[in-house]
Amino acid sequence: MFSNFVLKFDIPMIRHIYLIFILFTVSCNNSTKTNESVDNGSVSIGISAPVNIPYNITAIYPHDTSAYTQGLEIYNGKFYEGTGDYINSSIRIAEIQTGKVIQKHMMGTTEIFGEGITIFKDKIYQLTWKNHQINVYDIKNINQPIKTFNWPYEGWGITHNETELIISDGSANLYFVKPEDCSIKTTKQITDNIGPIKSINELELIDGNIFANIYGSDYIIKIDPSNGHVIGSINLPGLIKQYSKGYQLDEEEVLNGIAWDSANKKIYITGKRWPKVFEITIN
Repeated sequence: MFSNFVLKFDIPMIRHIYLIFILFTVSCNNSTKTNESVDNGSVSIGISAPVNIPYNITAIYPHDTSAYTQGLEIYNGKFYEGTGDYINSSIRIAEIQTGKVIQKHMMGTTEIFGEGITIFKDKIYQLTWKNHQINVYDIKNINQPIKTFNWPYEGWGITHNETELIISDGSANLYFVKPEDCSIKTTKQITDNIGPIKSINELELIDGNIFANIYGSDYIIKIDPSNGHVIGSINLPGLIKQYSKGYQLDEEEVLNGIAWDSANKKIYITGKRWPKVFEITIN
């Protein structure tokens, strides 16, 4: 998401250890409760633990290492990618198999940081990080926005269903938004069996469920949009190091980028400035 990165470890393990610590502390403390609340500190009754989603890597393709990936889409057999990092922020179109960038619009400045993108009804919606704006482009011309909407929160990731845009802001919330004016219709808090899930980032709707990167982690979670419950998780630890051993991974260059090829039932995943894009199938 952003460049001031805080190193994170195995998120499910940390959250479970933290839960055990909180429960132990509460059981040993007979003092009066305060008004202080603790995020992710209570079990969400009635929510099953997310299942592990197995996957197969079916192909590996080159990826432009100048792309600080924030959003990845497939349209007409090509990648559409939104990138960040202030003045290097862009929207670009690239060939899938070669990684060759065939068109690029540089839209960033020293103050504007590009974020996630989605393609909805022949329009590209591009978030910005802290600028509170959503740029809209005609799919036939990425060189200039045709509209700009105000957005009240930070912009992180974006996808859509048949009628709504779905936007993340780095919290545990997902916002369901009207495409015609980017006003918020409903908000859902994303929760697993432990509690709310923060740092939800890049999003992709796949067969009716929302798949999301958790910023700084090696996990992609699967969300039921009807209730916000996390129902599955794809575990991808050390993926880029395993398949690109000569690549020197910077701590900011994390997993980020999910594209869905609905025709061939394949998912494409990459990361910020990663040299590879991975084509996977899931069961």
